[in-house]
Amino acid sequence: MICPSVTPVEQLQAISSQLKHNNPYPGQTAYEIRAALEESAGQLPALNGVQVEQVQTGRFSGEWVRAVDPGEAGKCGGPLRNDRHGETKVILYIHGGGFVAGSCAVYRDLAARLSVASRLVVLTVEYRLAPEFHYPAAGEDCLSAYEWLLDQGFKSGHIIFGGDSVGATLALMTLISLRDGGKPLPGGAFLLSPHGDLVHLDGESYTSRAHRDPTGSRETNQRILEDYLGEYAGEAPAQLSPLRQDLSGLPPLFIQAGDQEVLLSDAERLAAKAAEAGTAAQLEVWENMWSVFQLMAAFLPEAQQAIYHIGEYVKERLKLEAEL
Repeated sequence: MICPSVTPVEQLQAISSQLKHNNPYPGQTAYEIRAALEESAGQLPALNGVQVEQVQTGRFSGEWVRAVDPGEAGKCGGPLRNDRHGETKVILYIHGGGFVAGSCAVYRDLAARLSVASRLVVLTVEYRLAPEFHYPAAGEDCLSAYEWLLDQGFKSGHIIFGGDSVGATLALMTLISLRDGGKPLPGGAFLLSPHGDLVHLDGESYTSRAHRDPTGSRETNQRILEDYLGEYAGEAPAQLSPLRQDLSGLPPLFIQAGDQEVLLSDAERLAAKAAEAGTAAQLEVWENMWSVFQLMAAFLPEAQQAIYHIGEYVKERLKLEAEL
């Protein structure tokens, strides 16, 4: 499905140029990249009615995020029923950041907007980052977060995975690990600009979109792989290449990508391979958009609409799960 752009081309070009100028990866350390992302997130106008609660379990760290729809606040049934002690459904969100950056704080605005769109509480995972922690630390933390939710009484089908960029890859890796281990699977997963293959980096769009994508490149993604592998460099685990794995038996996937990003081919191939394996997969490609454009929902109409679509997907998946 192609989703048309509504923002004037001149404005998008200005945003793209700014993103390219601020792209933190070339030549910067992990600490500099983290600082740049934190600063960028701090400049976003905050939503009203957002509630945040830190999670420290001894197994993983994270953050509960709940939000109120501004258009419904004050009405009967307006505030979201997101008291986690009575909550029965949840989004488990795994952030991006190239395995070296990103945090609950950086993704708080996106989590809040997902909460509004889905009318659910969102649990964002604060997984361990490279270079301090290498493979498989991040994946272990994501699996621990899911298992913890099950221990808290959440039914597997009432949990929806979400993730962007490497976070989407981690979500896929977790799904495949759960399936292979015969463990209960979540009700679905939405993947924003997923890395379908962090090992081979052979998608056609790495070349065709090389001069259009202000946020990513083959060289950047090669560094992502090296940063996360550490001592495993040279023997990349198959887990980091979901496109080379069996995608059957997974819950329905909802994938969004921008038509300007180098990861476009990964999203397209992932949707096609999942469908071939019998796993339902819906793909939205947004015109004139780049990787994880949803982070700019504070002022980008396309991002707002994309998040609305995610909310509709989540609500539909949970409705179907409830009928089973």
